[in-house]
Amino acid sequence: MKERKRRVGIMGGTFDPIHVGHLIIAETVREALALSEVLFIPASIPPHKPDQPVMAAEHRLVLVKLATNSNPFFRVLDIEFRRKGPSYSYDTLKALIQEYGRQQEFCFIIGGDEVNSILSWYRAEELFSLCHFAAAKRQGSPISLSEIRKKFGDAALSRIHLVTTPELEISSTDIRRRLQEGRSIRYLVPEEVEAYIYKEGLYQ
Repeated sequence: MKERKRRVGIMGGTFDPIHVGHLIIAETVREALALSEVLFIPASIPPHKPDQPVMAAEHRLVLVKLATNSNPFFRVLDIEFRRKGPSYSYDTLKALIQEYGRQQEFCFIIGGDEVNSILSWYRAEELFSLCHFAAAKRQGSPISLSEIRKKFGDAALSRIHLVTTPELEISSTDIRRRLQEGRSIRYLVPEEVEAYIYKEGLYQ
């Protein structure tokens, strides 16, 4: 009898800073797709934001660890900080396969509004042959996959899983703005993250 592969989620992002929206999406997808664990992988140099200043890597890594610490199904990897250059998902996935072997089935967790951006990802076609994608979908908000089908065919569509997640209007951009304006970020980020941000004077 063929052994079922472990399904592992990959939650990548700048996490500048991480907030409860990221955590809720990761947990909802984990439960919906029966993932064994979710790997949080902060980007070192986001390829889609090469000129945008981001908080120092060591601070973002600490924030992600603090945010995910209480969930036994969440794990944080600094794999993209150890590699020079832009943080391409393809390179990260190849490194994970090399490290953990092909007995794992990897699944990138992305926002529903990011689905069609996969078309512009580095070596996108190869990504579809190596992993699955879980797209966080808002209730009542349709996601068009026609462009994906047109470029990569039905085989690619079978690797995209739409998961309905709670609607939360929270963004890292808004949190940074609030901090710069001296406004509260309570309940937008975990308490440990909030405490560290104030202790280190980040984003202010």
